[in-house]
Amino acid sequence: MTRAVGDRPPSGKEWRLNLYLSEHDPATTARVVLDTGDNVLESCAEAHRSPYDVAVPEIGDELAAGRALISLGRELLRSAADDIAAAGASEEPAPVALWSPQE
Repeated sequence: MTRAVGDRPPSGKEWRLNLYLSEHDPATTARVVLDTGDNVLESCAEAHRSPYDVAVPEIGDELAAGRALISLGRELLRSAADDIAAAGASEEPAPVALWSPQE
């Protein structure tokens, strides 16, 4: 029996994300690797401490990791947009007016 897409039972997926940090004072580098099971995406970013700032390694870790995760998020959104375009659909439906304009 064939089911409509909306009638399919829920399914679960697990994506693995590894975050690697390396510090070479005054720079911290973060590398994020996302394995979806179908694809592997990777992103890198850095944070640099000013020579006038106190050395607090956690701050460099947070900045570098945050930047790498933001970059990975952008890459995921680009990938989704490409897949949507390849499927022949628009990314977002046209907005619907909430009320009729008065004349």
